[in-house]
Amino acid sequence: MAQDSTFDSAKAAAFAERMLDTLNQGALCLMISVGHRVGLFDVLRNLPPATSAEIAAKADLNERYVREWLGAMVTGRIMDLDPSSSRFSLRPEHAAFLTRPAGADNFAVFAQYIPLLGSVEDDIVECFKKGGGVSYARFPRFHAVMAEDSGQSVLSSLESHILPLVPGLAERLGAGIQMLDVGCGRGRIINRLAELYPRSRFTGMDLSSEAILSAWEEAAEKKLRNVEFIVSDLSRFDETAEIAAFDWVTTFDAIHDQAKPLNVLRGINRTLRPSGVYLMQEIKGSSEIHKNMDLPLAPVLYTVSCMHCMTVSLAQNGEGLGAMWGEEKTRDYLKKAGFSSVEKNELAHDIQNNWYVVKK
Repeated sequence: MAQDSTFDSAKAAAFAERMLDTLNQGALCLMISVGHRVGLFDVLRNLPPATSAEIAAKADLNERYVREWLGAMVTGRIMDLDPSSSRFSLRPEHAAFLTRPAGADNFAVFAQYIPLLGSVEDDIVECFKKGGGVSYARFPRFHAVMAEDSGQSVLSSLESHILPLVPGLAERLGAGIQMLDVGCGRGRIINRLAELYPRSRFTGMDLSSEAILSAWEEAAEKKLRNVEFIVSDLSRFDETAEIAAFDWVTTFDAIHDQAKPLNVLRGINRTLRPSGVYLMQEIKGSSEIHKNMDLPLAPVLYTVSCMHCMTVSLAQNGEGLGAMWGEEKTRDYLKKAGFSSVEKNELAHDIQNNWYVVKK
């Protein structure tokens, strides 16, 4: 058969090379996730060049597994190897983006999403064929990873960057107000705020009973008396929300996961006092795919959306809005929910989110 005259062999070869690199990078994400979870990067950060046995001993891990992991790290150009001494090292420039002390710059935390999502691939394949969704119960580690992710993007800058988005908020919290976090997950943000501002009262709501239990356990460990956590399906929050009960309401990348996101937003409007403020963290980007071509992490975010955010909503017979609903649709939903003032902010350390200060 004659070859199509429009076929560009050079472009095909370049794409094949790109796909080969994609396979390698995907595999590296798995190994980076493992290295993060077992603490290898943190050990290597302050370790002089060392053999696999020395690294394994320092990390208290099995040497055979560490040695094979090091093979992936070296051939993936993440670590260095001196063949003459069989010693491995992690450059400080790389450690700055792979270790826990790196804070918001630690990409190893994000790498965990790849194996986590891969664990439900069979379920997602069935959804492609039959529709429906995959329930929260199929993601046993998701809240743990989200809590770590939030710890980098939110907790690390809570006092320095996030509270100042609302003028006078820190002073009001110090004097004593009522705060609600919708979709609070493991409650790390609320518990931190409760420590900082003992005169205020904090309430968290989430669909996951496991996450709420973890939130209560942390609150008990810290001996907090100004917090409350509630397991709640927020699909009818527009009807069940207590009227004008809170001075400050927050959602941290939570609205797009909801079965009925507009109902949740209407409930937030209902429960917010006239002088209150709603602070909304949501994924950065456009509602139009073609406008996200240069968006950092766009393929990752669409993948997380397809294999978690969208599908958990559909599993509840929900809208399946998805993480990449975009700024245009975000503003449209806020308007439909009854909000009249929406101010968008961007934080330099948070490349994946917009921060909206919303008022009635």
